[in-house]
Amino acid sequence: MSSDLLQIASSGARAARAALDVTAQNIANAGTEGYVRRTMTVAEMAGSNFASSIGDVSLFGAGPAQIKRNADVFRQAETRRTASDAARADAQVTGLENLSNAVEQSNVFPAITAFESSLQQLASNPNDPSLRASAMEAARTMSQSFNIAGTSLDAVGQQLQFEATDGVNQVNQLAQNLASLNNKIATDTDPAMNQSVLLDQRDAILQKLASFGDVTTTIAIDNTVKVQMGGASGPVLVQGGNANALAMTTAANGTISFTLGGAPLTLGGGALAGKAQALTTYANAVSRLDGIASALATAANTTQAGGVALDGTAGVAMFSGTTAKTLTMVLSSGSQIATAPAGAGANSRNSANLTALQTALNNAGVSSGTDSLLFDLSASVQGATTTRDALDAIAANAKTAMEASSGVNLDDEAANLLRFQQAFQASGKVIQVASTLFDTLLNIH
Repeated sequence: MSSDLLQIASSGARAARAALDVTAQNIANAGTEGYVRRTMTVAEMAGSNFASSIGDVSLFGAGPAQIKRNADVFRQAETRRTASDAARADAQVTGLENLSNAVEQSNVFPAITAFESSLQQLASNPNDPSLRASAMEAARTMSQSFNIAGTSLDAVGQQLQFEATDGVNQVNQLAQNLASLNNKIATDTDPAMNQSVLLDQRDAILQKLASFGDVTTTIAIDNTVKVQMGGASGPVLVQGGNANALAMTTAANGTISFTLGGAPLTLGGGALAGKAQALTTYANAVSRLDGIASALATAANTTQAGGVALDGTAGVAMFSGTTAKTLTMVLSSGSQIATAPAGAGANSRNSANLTALQTALNNAGVSSGTDSLLFDLSASVQGATTTRDALDAIAANAKTAMEASSGVNLDDEAANLLRFQQAFQASGKVIQVASTLFDTLLNIH
């Protein structure tokens, strides 16, 4: 009986030692990205040796039954989905903020109002050379502000396109890595040793992919994964050991579109979707700003042609260029501002044509259009920021829920460490007792 006691205690010690190893593994990988907590279950050992059974009670000890990877497939999918939504919103807000700042910090609206104010002052004394010089300088500052706004908008657009291109490259690299990992998982000859590590790597790649675009995953019976982008009916990114290429096309207006394996792809989530949305706003802002610049040049030049300069000669164009980036003030002297109507003589104090210029600028919606553009960009930022904050909170909650079920809690592991250590020591004590009993039996004469 003492030999049975020794066998039982030894099996308990081995089970406790295995549980300690699993706990140590969890503690060591508490900070490892993508690591999923392992737990070990212990099962009673059974046998047919009559001497080791009493009635219906088996006395064969215990042993490790299974080391389980505590992955919650539903929570992982929710974490990917919510993270994808949050990444889209984050990228969109960043892009919108930069676009809004590009226009606002160019001071184009204050420059327009300053130009209009200088025309109003000039109307009070159209022959004053200092007022004419002031109006000409205000016109030059305004055109330069349009140039800065247009150039700054393009810089933001180019940055968004660059980041989107980098994101596409990263998706393709991750897809290749995932396809290679699928092959390893499918051909693994020692799943008990390797598969938990491989599945951790698989899930970590899926999480990264979700940050670039909305992905739908299908896990096969052999634990390989099929990945689609753009929803459950979207084109396939990875299946088995094959990965299709994600490609990006940039349109003439700066907007971007995607194809996957040659098929059109519409992304609903991820940073790439957010950048695409921001670039749509960029294209609209550029179009509106260019339209304002063109209307400004047309209104000013048409009015100039209908009046005469200070010396009585026909008015000449005030601006060249038809876009924000190309708008240029071309008058060389304030005396060239055609304040008087056609037919007026030199040094005329008749400011009818100047009034016509003010009316034309107002009708063209130069200041009101710019103000509306700034307001719309600001409103877009505010609305997108509200949405982003809500999605970030949802994503954080989903991540917390997943970590609660799959992550390593050091407090829990510390408690397990103490529990399994005590079990190991207790089994050691049983072994000591069995040894003492065995020696006692041998010493009986």
